[in-house]
Amino acid sequence: MLLGRAASSREGKKVTIKGASPDLYNEDLAPAAVRNWGPFSIFNVWTSDVHSLWGYYLAASLFLFCGDFLNFIIAIGIGSLIIYALMNMIGYAGVKTGVPYPVLARASFGIWGANIPALVRAIVACFWYGAQTAAASGAIVALLIRSDTFASFHTDVHFLGHSGLEVVCFVVIWALQLLIIQRGMETVRRFQDWAGPAVWVMMLILAVYLCVKAGTFAFTSDIPMAVLLEATKDAGVPGEPGSWAALMAVAAIWVTYFSALYLNFCDFARYAPDKAALRTGNIWGLPVNLILFSLVAGVTTIAAYDVYGEVLLHPDQISAKFDSWFLALLAALTFAVATLGINVVANFVSPAFDFANVFPRQIDFKKGGYIAAVIALVLYPFAPWEGGAAAFVGVIGATMGPIFGVMMVDYYLIRKGEIDVDALYREHGEFRFQSGWHVNAFIAAGIGAIFSSILPNVTDWLPSWWGVYGWFFGVGIAGLVYYALRSATAGSPARAARA
Repeated sequence: MLLGRAASSREGKKVTIKGASPDLYNEDLAPAAVRNWGPFSIFNVWTSDVHSLWGYYLAASLFLFCGDFLNFIIAIGIGSLIIYALMNMIGYAGVKTGVPYPVLARASFGIWGANIPALVRAIVACFWYGAQTAAASGAIVALLIRSDTFASFHTDVHFLGHSGLEVVCFVVIWALQLLIIQRGMETVRRFQDWAGPAVWVMMLILAVYLCVKAGTFAFTSDIPMAVLLEATKDAGVPGEPGSWAALMAVAAIWVTYFSALYLNFCDFARYAPDKAALRTGNIWGLPVNLILFSLVAGVTTIAAYDVYGEVLLHPDQISAKFDSWFLALLAALTFAVATLGINVVANFVSPAFDFANVFPRQIDFKKGGYIAAVIALVLYPFAPWEGGAAAFVGVIGATMGPIFGVMMVDYYLIRKGEIDVDALYREHGEFRFQSGWHVNAFIAAGIGAIFSSILPNVTDWLPSWWGVYGWFFGVGIAGLVYYALRSATAGSPARAARA
């Protein structure tokens, strides 16, 4: 995988925008000069983003809501097809314009206003940066506490709201990620190329080991309903496990898990040579890969229950129970290093572009990533990502829906897929709107956020199931309000595009 600056400098190419403002343009934010990401590169984006400890944890958690294996595949399959369609929507915009997300956001939010949705996404990426780092360090902790010395340290020493061993492992993993970044984007590319496949191999080893230990390979779950109800009682998902309401909620949560990537994917799709390459990479990387990955997670969850008599959702919890030290070490290191590599690719790229967009004169791609890493470190004592996977994904994802709704309505319905790319970098061009801010976009996104994030999370005015679908409500409400405001202020969508 090659990111913009690395590709441009190596190939000796860059895109120069005539009349570009230095407050809106630098080499990292410029349209992609080299389009050499074929289907395999796009496919690898998804293996890197999906095959993580958090991805497994969510898939295993959602399995519990489905009651049986067939229901699980149906729910995940529906969600994965929706994800595929939405990623194509934002991906096509990236292919056509060649610009990263914060620059594309200028078309709907204004040249200065785009900094707000860019910062929103950057903060969400920082949350995930911390969550993935914590997951990777947790895999190491699970291995180390097999030793009495480390177990004693883990039990007896506490600070920053965590055990001393957890803090040390978190800081070590956090520092290793900075070391990878320091060594350059080629090192990041190598991590991405093997991190996803490495987790796949370890997942299969985990599943086979447990199936052999259980003495059976089962696609049917014998986890009692009472156990499922106890494990899912605080997740906020409507209906009993296996009910239609629960299946629809599972599909919605699966879609919401990728909420940041519906915006983030533009950062990668801009390097694809055409839409065909994008679609091919997406079909294999999303519905096919997602369903297979979830299938393995389901088989592993069933086998783990058969072997240990308890619901184990974290792969590091399972590997910690292995009799073999070698197998436990292999599992811990694979999950930790792979999650580390995935984190650098998935949650370093996004805020790096976003922070660079706010201060392009002072912040380049690498400095933006450092800022994200520091924020994740500051968040660690509070650990906002701890708790139920479904609840965490819902709250984080709902904040992104209104932004996506406004941008997609603007791109497809208002502008019909046509954008003057050069104007995205000019202070006094088409996208200046009201002194660089587009009031209509912020009104629409604000109203969408009220219904997607604020009301379901801080009040009890809405039905209990509302929050599960918060991202969808945010997309739909913000998109409708934005279209209505553009139509009302300019008389018609066509004139609105020129306003």
